[in-house]
Amino acid sequence: MSLPALPVATPVVLLYCIAIASVLIYLPFLLVAYGRLKIGPQALQTPRAMVDKLPGFAQRANWAHQNAFETFTIFATAALMAYVTGVQSPTAAWAAIAFVSARVLYPVFYIANIPLARSLMFGIGSFSTATLFILSLMHITL
Repeated sequence: MSLPALPVATPVVLLYCIAIASVLIYLPFLLVAYGRLKIGPQALQTPRAMVDKLPGFAQRANWAHQNAFETFTIFATAALMAYVTGVQSPTAAWAAIAFVSARVLYPVFYIANIPLARSLMFGIGSFSTATLFILSLMHITL
C-alpha cells in the first residue's frame, strides 16, 4: 500500500515544511515570555538562571522550545538531503507533513503536562525524520 500523491511536488512540500518547522520553534517561547512577565523585571537580568522561578507551564514551554531547536536541526538536514538527492516520493512529502504536524502538537502536550502524548509526538517526528534520511540514502546513485 502506498501513500496518496499530493497535489504539490515533493520538493515544494519539503521546503515549506522546513520553513514552517523553523517558525514552530518560537511558538512555545511566547508562554515563556508571559511567565517571565509574571516574575517581573529581575527575569530580564538573568534570563537563563530564572527558569527555576518560572511557573510550571512556562518551564515546560521553555523545555519544549529547547527541544524544538534540537529536533529542527536533524529534520532540516533530512529534508534538505531529500531535496538535494531529488526524492520525489509521496512518502517523503507525507513524512515531512507528519513531522510538522507532530511538532505542532508536541509543545501543546508538553505545556499541558501530558507526557505520553508528548512522547508519541516526539516518536512520530523522529520516525518521520528517519524516513527522510532513509529515502535520501536509497535515492543516491553512485
